[in-house]
Amino acid sequence: MVEPCRVLVSNDDGILATGIQTLANTLAKAGYTVTVVCPDRERSATGHGLTLHEPIRVEPMPGIFDPGVRAWACSGNPSDCVKLGLSAILDEPPDFVVSGINHGANLGTDVLYSGTVSAAMEGTIEGISSVAFSLVNHAQGDFQAAANFACTLLKQIKAEQIPTSVLLNVNIPPLAETEFAGVQITRQGIRRYIDSFEKRVDPRGKTYFWLAGEAIEEVEDPDLSSATDRPAQAFPTDVQAIKAGYITITPLHYNLTYTPFLDRPPHLSLGL
Repeated sequence: MVEPCRVLVSNDDGILATGIQTLANTLAKAGYTVTVVCPDRERSATGHGLTLHEPIRVEPMPGIFDPGVRAWACSGNPSDCVKLGLSAILDEPPDFVVSGINHGANLGTDVLYSGTVSAAMEGTIEGISSVAFSLVNHAQGDFQAAANFACTLLKQIKAEQIPTSVLLNVNIPPLAETEFAGVQITRQGIRRYIDSFEKRVDPRGKTYFWLAGEAIEEVEDPDLSSATDRPAQAFPTDVQAIKAGYITITPLHYNLTYTPFLDRPPHLSLGL
């Protein structure tokens, strides 16, 4: 059991997803006070989008999770869910905001589109220790090993006093717990996709497009060849480590400033 600890859990796969049910129930059984606020349906790849031009509706969802879990389904995006949970549902801030367990990887540049990562990032913005968990398997899979690791990691975060300004993006390979190669701290890789739009025609004769994408091999960041970035090269990318069977933990930050540019700014004519 853990010391009294409150956790807000969200996701982008929706209230009925196996990943969030396994995570929330496992945390509750480990002694955490768990509140779930997540989308009422799948909201994958919504990024950090917020609902501004229509009302957000929320409905309590008894009977889906462990009896000790309070749960709400929200009509908005993952970031809406966390904002709503922190500002309108919880009486006091939680100790953690946890997102997932996502059905599928959030590696490399996936984090820019991921609703899972964005939900956790909302907690980071509010100064709350936050973690995004993803299982690298789009099938149903077994989420229990990932949920068990989540319990272990939250204890370590509290013990190590990880800065609340750091979001930990965790990807777990689809393996049994005995088959993990280990755990590695990683840097964010660059994973690009070959985008394709399939052109279709609906029954009313209107043309529409369906986006599909296929991940291509990881592309190395050319800026890592610079002297200021050499320390980062000591760490594998999340994509590399996952391929080797490791659980990956990638520290992320909401400040997207490219600091090497500030260290060596070019002579730009800004027209001033």
